[in-house]
Amino acid sequence: MRRFLLPLALTLNACMPTTPTDTATRAAIANSTFPPMKTFGAPRPVRPAKSNNDLALDFVELSFNLESGRALPVFTRFETPISVRVTGAPPASLGSDLNKLLHRLRSEASIDIQQTASNKPANITIEAVSRADIRRALPHAACFVVPNITSIKEYRQAKRTSRTSWAEMRERKQLAIFLPNDASPQEVRDCLHEELAQAIGPLNDLYRLPDSVFNDDNVHTVLTGFDMMMLKAYYAPEIRSGMTRGQVAQRLPQIFNRINPAGGARAAKFATRTPRAWSQAVQSALGPGTAMKARLVAADKALNIAAAMGWQDHRRAFAHYAKGRILLGSDPEAAYQHFLMADKYYAKTPGATLHRAYVATQLAARAVTQGDGERALRLISPHIDKAAQNENAALLSTLLLLRAEALDLQGRTAEARTVRLDSLGWARYGFGPDWAVRAKLREISSLSPLKKGRI
Repeated sequence: MRRFLLPLALTLNACMPTTPTDTATRAAIANSTFPPMKTFGAPRPVRPAKSNNDLALDFVELSFNLESGRALPVFTRFETPISVRVTGAPPASLGSDLNKLLHRLRSEASIDIQQTASNKPANITIEAVSRADIRRALPHAACFVVPNITSIKEYRQAKRTSRTSWAEMRERKQLAIFLPNDASPQEVRDCLHEELAQAIGPLNDLYRLPDSVFNDDNVHTVLTGFDMMMLKAYYAPEIRSGMTRGQVAQRLPQIFNRINPAGGARAAKFATRTPRAWSQAVQSALGPGTAMKARLVAADKALNIAAAMGWQDHRRAFAHYAKGRILLGSDPEAAYQHFLMADKYYAKTPGATLHRAYVATQLAARAVTQGDGERALRLISPHIDKAAQNENAALLSTLLLLRAEALDLQGRTAEARTVRLDSLGWARYGFGPDWAVRAKLREISSLSPLKKGRI
């Protein structure tokens, strides 16, 4: 389930709040000249470089627990070819993004899945409704998936009954996914990837996975090479619905040796499990409805647990990132130090290059505010292709807008104008309507001392 709780949002230091009525600054381009929305081409997933032993452990933890921590008694999946239909009022972008995802599931995960007409019965119903409808059904959720349901109206009536209980299932036959139809194209697509993956595959999220959408940090927004391997194993002929944890675990070595031969020779890392207290601390630090003092206490708790566990990976980095986010408004210098620490630990973690791109937006924003265009460019450059490879248009457009400001600081105004124009097509996919694109332009522009008359 994708929630609003823990996004690595792109809120930047020294940014000014904006609304749909904001007028564009010098850096913003008039509505009439906005270029068409850009979309990504062929996917470029990276196969996981992990041992099959570790992949098997990941599979079991993902497949036999819910996000709440509740254990699932048996393994469940669809045992027939999977049909998918779209109902409600879908946004224009959903059709092409769904076609692309279904093609990937067939070609990369070898899953027999097809789209059918909206007026025909299907195993999975994707209903596009308003964000308000989703919030009324499940507060704090951006989108969600439930079993044995075909509409959000039906879900409201069956909510909190055994009918919608994942733990009561013994085989998957019918599910519903509820996506927002009034969000940006990227948010709709991100929801589609995570919820469809959970509809057909694992139901749990693990913070210890750096290269997966099955992680509540919400860094990865499209299915990764790791995710596709998990889904391919999920539909391996050696396992079936109704098997126990032990029965599935017994067959996993054979499955992964077949679908991932290179992983058989790799040494196992045996990553430590994430204590629930750490997950709860992170949720309190970044989730809604928490007072600032409590956020700081929760962030410190997450950092203390990470240190006590001896983590040197992305989880310790994320705790520093969370503390930095919280301190941005009150103590920018302390926030900057936490962002530096986050980058340090992300750099130590294989598979965390996309995480570093998010941190780079914070570090580059600081360099721009200080008028240091050269440093900002050095910080941004390594991450632009990584954002594109991971199909993150919001992150890509933000990096490009920061690059444009850095170029302006160096007096390279023609280059800056070209880069800024290039960013807008991605911004239209990542942030949605023109007013949101203008807001992002103004947000980034406000960082530069050139716009404040300081240099």
